[in-house]
Order: sequence, then structure tokens, then C-alpha cells
Amino acid sequence: MNFRPLIFAFGFMTVLLGAMMIPCGLIDLLDGQTEWHVFIYSSFITMIAGGCLLLLTRGGDQALHQRESFLLTVGLWFVMPVIAAIPFLVTGMSFTDSVFESVSGLTTTGATVITGLQDQPRGLLLWRALITWFGGAGFILTAILLLPELRVGGMQLFRLENSDKSGKFAASVYQVGIRILAAYLILSLVCATLYALCGLSWFDAITHTMATIACGGFSTYDASFGQFAASPAPWVACIFMLIGAMPFSLFAILFFQGRFGPMWKDPQPRLLWTLALIITLIVFSYRVWTLQPETGAVALQAFKESAFNVISIMTGTGFATTPYDTWGAPVMAIMLGTTFLGGCAGSGACGIKMFRLEIATKALIASVQRMSQPHRKAVIRFGNKVVDDDTLQSVMVFIFLYFATFLIGSALVALSGVDPITAISGVAASIANCGPGLGPVVGPAGTFQPLNDFATWINAICMLLGRLEFVAVFVVLTSRFWRG
Repeated sequence: MNFRPLIFAFGFMTVLLGAMMIPCGLIDLLDGQTEWHVFIYSSFITMIAGGCLLLLTRGGDQALHQRESFLLTVGLWFVMPVIAAIPFLVTGMSFTDSVFESVSGLTTTGATVITGLQDQPRGLLLWRALITWFGGAGFILTAILLLPELRVGGMQLFRLENSDKSGKFAASVYQVGIRILAAYLILSLVCATLYALCGLSWFDAITHTMATIACGGFSTYDASFGQFAASPAPWVACIFMLIGAMPFSLFAILFFQGRFGPMWKDPQPRLLWTLALIITLIVFSYRVWTLQPETGAVALQAFKESAFNVISIMTGTGFATTPYDTWGAPVMAIMLGTTFLGGCAGSGACGIKMFRLEIATKALIASVQRMSQPHRKAVIRFGNKVVDDDTLQSVMVFIFLYFATFLIGSALVALSGVDPITAISGVAASIANCGPGLGPVVGPAGTFQPLNDFATWINAICMLLGRLEFVAVFVVLTSRFWRG
């Protein structure tokens, strides 16, 4: 195995993370914070370490083969949280909490162990937003450029060379990445501007934009988006949370080629918006039935809260405007199920994802049809592509690993002394990279801070497994992988 390109990539990402710490130190310096040097020192140490790795591995064979690609994908997502945890660690947080917070940010989960967010230095809040935005962009590129090549979880459906003409919007992989990042930046600028027009300060607008577009969920207030519930900002957030859960390659095609057709033809966004509408209407109907609103204004507020929180949980963003886990047991059950759904492939959202839901549903229907008509040959299609047996198997393996990890993780957390609701919903939110679970501890009004260290580590590992689509991690853990 050629470790040179792996170490070079680790060095480059270390330098990049170190450079991202500088604006956090500067904003604390401008605010007169006495601890402003925390980020400057952390940046200096990090960039020196990363620079040394770059110098040691420059030149030579930098080619990445499949084994190196697997190890790079997994290694980066396990190493980067440790580097990103340095500012949290230096400010006095424990190693466990520091790594948890950085894992949550980079995987765009949005779960936190920090309380009193509005009283924290703006540099720390900006760092949380930056690593969330960075993690979202990093995974979008990983999901579009690398995971399909590794045939992870059915992602081979989205290999660039197998895409139809609507998917070929650039001449090279490098140009694909640049255009996707440009689309990511354009949407971020539009979202931040609209938040500012809704009355948010520019700092709140920028930090919440980073969490919205990346489907991350880190807020600068303990009340999360409830801080802005009286403004139109939640409606803007609903739109951009859904946008963040859509394939960013479609926005790159729209922005750089002016073509809306691929977005309309792609079955994933249609299913995403349809499910969001249906679940919102179900939750809203139950709330109307229980609230018995006497005025249209109360009913509209109930619809606003239902739509925002359903979309936030479904896309894995994890913002909240109100403690929705107090709306009744049926809503709690619906929200727990919604946590698993996720967004589209090639987006900032995680979860099972729309294409796997559609393929698994069609496979189930085809299986039932074959029971009654054994000689019937049912062809499973996704969009205009026939789903081959290899892709179908990859999807089923992913779903099995997803729920097996959920069950094992929930059992381990519960065995550590955590109550069942907290254990089950917390692990579900971690695997789906969603953020809040249910109940008074990890629910929308709580944090993961009360959990013991063992439960915290289990949830952090679940975040990484969910973000990496499980299969890549388990492949690296096999002995055959290391034997070549």
C-alpha cells in the first residue's frame, strides 16, 4: 500500500483546518476576549504539524488506488475531528467532550455538549459553524466523487462515467468539484442575505447559514431557531434545509449551464419534498386535533412549527423552534421514524437517503409480486436506470448495517445506565447525523452533556459511521483489506 498520498492528504487537511482557526482568533481579539490567543496558538501548532507532513511527502508517487481511497476516506474522517477538537480542548473542555463536539460539527450532526451558547465567545461559535460548513462541503464532494467509485451503499448508481448526459456538466473531476463548491458557496451567500433581511445580525446570519446549507444544526443560542421564531427566518430555513438535502450537482448544472431539467427529472428531490409535505401534514393535523385552535393565527403558527421541525429532523439539520417532543407520543414516534429518512445522495444530509428508500421499496414490491407470480420478472428502476443485482445488494447491505448499528449502539448506551428513550433516540439521531433526540436529556430542549463518557463515545462513533455510510468503515476493518 502506498502511504505517501495518504500522509500528504492528512497534511493538507491539517493545514486547512489550522488556517480556518485564524478568523476565530481574530473575532475574539476584536471582541476583547482575553482567550483570543487560544485559536491563534492552535492554528500555529496545527499548521506547523500539517506543513511538516506536506514537506515529508511532496513529490513521488501520489496515485490513489482503491485500497488507498478506502483508507483515505475513513482515515480523514477519523483524524480530522481530533485536530478540530484542539480549540475546544484548550478552552478547558474534557477530551471526550472536545472530540464529541468536533465530530458532531464535521459530520454535520449538530448535537452539542455545550450549554449557555449565547454566553460563549463568538470565536468558539464561529469555529463550530466553520467546521460544520467545512464538513458538509467535504462530504458532498466525497459522496459525489469518491463513494461511487468505492461502490459504497449503492452509491455506484451515481458514478460520473455512468451518468446520463444531464450529469456530465464538466470536462474533468477537478472541474466537477470546483463547480459543486461554487454552487455550495452561492447558495450560502443567498441564504445568509435572506437571514439578514429577516432581522438576524450578520454574525447570526452567517453562522446559521453554515449550519443550514450543510444540514448541520449548530446554533449560537440554547433556544436554537426558537430565538428567531417570531421572524420570517424559519420559513427561509425550511427552504434552504430542503435545498441542503438535495444533490448539489443539480445546482451546479443549474448555475453553470442554466438547465433546470435535470433537477426536475431526478426522482430524489421529488420524493424528498413529497415526504416532507406528507409528514408535515400528518403532524399538523394531529396538532390541530389536540390544540383545537380558535383562530387562524394559532393554526398558522402550528403549521409553521410542524413544517420547520419535521423538515429539520428529516434533512438531519437538527434545528428546533420548540420542544416538539412534548406534542404527544404519536408525534414522538413519527419524529423518531423521520430521523432515519435523510436527504438525497450528493447532499449535505445523511440518513438512509431517498434513493435507497425508493429502491428498497420497489424491491419489496417486486418480491411480493414474485410470491404470487413466481415466473414474473420484475425490473427495478431508479429514474431512467436499471438497478443491477450488485447495486441492489449494496443498498440492502447498507440498510442492514444501518439498523444493526442502531440496535447495538442503543443497547450499549442503555447498558451504561442511560434511560431507554434517551439511548434509542440519541443513537438514532447520531447515526442519522440529525442532532437532537427525544426526551428531557437529548431532546430539542436538552444537550448530550449529561451523558456519561462511554455513552458519549458510542454516539460519536455512530456519527462517524453514519457519515461514512458504514460500508467503507467495515471494509477497512476486515483482515482481507490489509492483506491486499
